[in-house]
Amino acid sequence: MHPVAEDRYGTKKMNSSFIYYCFAPYKTKCSMKKTISSFLLVSAISSTAIAQENNPEKGCIKVNIGNVRSSEGFVGVALFLAKDGFPDKTERAIEGKRVQAGEHCMVMFENVPYGSYAVSVLHDENGNGKMDKTFIGIPKEGFGTSNNPKIRMGPPSFSESRFELDNKPVTLNITMNYLNERSIQKQQ
Repeated sequence: MHPVAEDRYGTKKMNSSFIYYCFAPYKTKCSMKKTISSFLLVSAISSTAIAQENNPEKGCIKVNIGNVRSSEGFVGVALFLAKDGFPDKTERAIEGKRVQAGEHCMVMFENVPYGSYAVSVLHDENGNGKMDKTFIGIPKEGFGTSNNPKIRMGPPSFSESRFELDNKPVTLNITMNYLNERSIQKQQ
């Protein structure tokens, strides 16, 4: 009986019969509930460990966010695989995370397949889940993207913000940008 099996997608998983075979001799007056709980715990831990250990085609992206002007609200970070929806259509991102705002924030994306990506960041100060803008479309809240491209008319492009994830972990340092009056007063 082999302890590790591959499913049809090539993902390695712990063989459940093997786990039962290993733990069955130790089953004395244990209740069925404890046995099932133990099985599920061991199975979950084993599957996660095997998947992470045997997947050399995935990496890690660490995103450091600086120049956050207040601890109000949240900082949302979205990881994009393509220009479709970048930078503000987060529903088209392949993964998104949110952390409590602070002077410096950090988010980790783990087990990300190697490839080209771009990251967008929003300081959602009022916590409404979207970027608030003035009547002419100027952002009222902070934003940033990977590579910190120069701010011009319109949002940064995917190509300006693109980076490669390959065999080494990637660390991005993103500086928040604020275009409204409140941010100008803070800088003076």
